[in-house]
Amino acid sequence: MDHRKTVLVVDDEEKIVEVVKSYLVNHGYIVHGAHSGGEALEKFEEVNPSLIVLDLMLPDMTGEEICMELRKKSRVPIIMLTAKVEEEDILRGLKIGADDYVTKPFSPRQLMARVDAVLRRAEDSSVPLASLISFNNDELVIDTLKYEVRKNGQVTNLTPKEYQLFMTLVGYPDKTFTREELIYFGLGEDYEGYDRTIDAHIKNIRRKIEPDPKCPKYILTVHGVGYRFNGH
Repeated sequence: MDHRKTVLVVDDEEKIVEVVKSYLVNHGYIVHGAHSGGEALEKFEEVNPSLIVLDLMLPDMTGEEICMELRKKSRVPIIMLTAKVEEEDILRGLKIGADDYVTKPFSPRQLMARVDAVLRRAEDSSVPLASLISFNNDELVIDTLKYEVRKNGQVTNLTPKEYQLFMTLVGYPDKTFTREELIYFGLGEDYEGYDRTIDAHIKNIRRKIEPDPKCPKYILTVHGVGYRFNGH
């Protein structure tokens, strides 16, 4: 049985697809190429890739549209290729579910390092599928069927929004979320609050779930970026 990881490379420039493909193949990956959004979505269903390298500018659809389409049904890691270096464009890409980005022109070695890192993180961050998720000998228990979080056996009174935010963090352990991403994934894109309201929500969640909210061990602050969940 072939245990090599499969990567889908999507770019309308054939030369880029070929260069990336040969580099990834040399590093032990199985690689499929696609040159349009429609072809990318078809290939995704066919080959079930472990990771997608996705160009933002395609002839029939934008990379953002493809990313949003894929995120409706999959959490497959996505690295965006972009000629845009504006922070807003990059943030928007991350907000709709891309895991990382590489700006053009790029070296294949640079992309290779990102592919390895994102796949490693995805493996470490396997999404909890069990109905009961427990941390630190049941100090913290999440019951996903009852939408309940228990601390030392006692049900915490997380609000629906707090629970959504908390589960967003838990679903990707060790991934650092920006405040914008937490608003988008945890509260929905039509949420009207400011990103600083995330800080208030996090403060409330910590008060309810952390043994010592002033020195949190589950929801960690990543200074200058946002927050991540530490389940170790």
